Amino acid sequence: MANLTDYQNDLRKIERNIAEIGSPSDTDRATRRAYGLYQHAALTGRLDEFTAAEAAIAEAFDQVGSWPDLCLVKANLDMKFHRLQGAKRALAMAPGLTESFAGRTVWADIHLQEGRYRQAKQMCEALIAENRTWDNLARLAYWESKFGRIEDAEVLYTEAEEEITAKEMRGYAWVQLQKGLLHLRRGRYEQAAVHYRRAADAYSGYWLVEDHLAELYGSQGKYDEAVALYERVLAENSRPELQQAFGELYAAMGEECEAEKWFDKALAGFLEASANGGVHYYHHLVDFFSDVREDASAAVAWGRKDFELRRNFGTEAALAWALYRNGQIEEADEMMDYALGSGVQDGHLFAKAATIKAAAGRSHESAQLSGRAFALNPHHQGFHVHRS
Repeated sequence: MANLTDYQNDLRKIERNIAEIGSPSDTDRATRRAYGLYQHAALTGRLDEFTAAEAAIAEAFDQVGSWPDLCLVKANLDMKFHRLQGAKRALAMAPGLTESFAGRTVWADIHLQEGRYRQAKQMCEALIAENRTWDNLARLAYWESKFGRIEDAEVLYTEAEEEITAKEMRGYAWVQLQKGLLHLRRGRYEQAAVHYRRAADAYSGYWLVEDHLAELYGSQGKYDEAVALYERVLAENSRPELQQAFGELYAAMGEECEAEKWFDKALAGFLEASANGGVHYYHHLVDFFSDVREDASAAVAWGRKDFELRRNFGTEAALAWALYRNGQIEEADEMMDYALGSGVQDGHLFAKAATIKAAAGRSHESAQLSGRAFALNPHHQGFHVHRS
């Protein structure tokens, strides 16, 4: 038998733990089973597994009530799918959970998703002062990176690595991916590759590492390598955002027929998931109808739905771009000003803002934004993956 990868080994361990729990007969077993299914789904990224985990959580609630650990699992699952109100309700179900360390960690993410950037940073800093966990160091690093403090972000990610134990190599690999993204979003491909390779060496066989490597190879024009990786990833995980990325890679290669095949699959997946309550795909549908298969009115409709759920620089910029595509220049210009007013530093954001400003007759601002986009990432117009 071939040696299992680190990823496969972790899946086997979780599966054994779930099997040993058996039919949950008490609070502890019900919670551990629900958490195990959630943990397995978070590792594979498969949407059907998240559905099974959610069903197990609901069953456990019926059986044991609002147990704090169970509420926390539910809150974290809701956050993965941008269901912010659901996460808030889950935290509120158990007395004291909102004020707990774990509860405030979830609230730091909620603040960021709802555009309360200062509160998000303050909460991260308070959590780190209380207990210097690697995940909260990484949260603060992400905040710093979004607001252009790349050196500070790198230092924090490095500090996060130092807090990770030998038993948490998946966490180490994830931090390496984030450090790689810092460089990739600045067009520094060789530096990104160093971190991605470290992630692959630290935690073998992980589809998420291969997904990031595929984006890097596509950005570099190493199409054969990128195609091989996407084929491997999609054989295991058919998430529609991965299908869209593969389609966009084929489009960059000039392979329009192959691109359309994957776009068909992606759109069907986005729409099916959204019809079943998958609000996390609203953002992807705005992007899809704005730039992949242009349907500006549909892009605006999805953009407004996402904006109503969570107002932050990402939803503001996406809606602004959809409005621009739909010829609603004045509203697009106003909405983009909100996104720029957040202080976020991003080459793709600045490039789209430059286009909108030019259409609005604000040529000086457009030129400035174009210059800032190029300064941040000289390759911002090349192949890249939409990651929300």
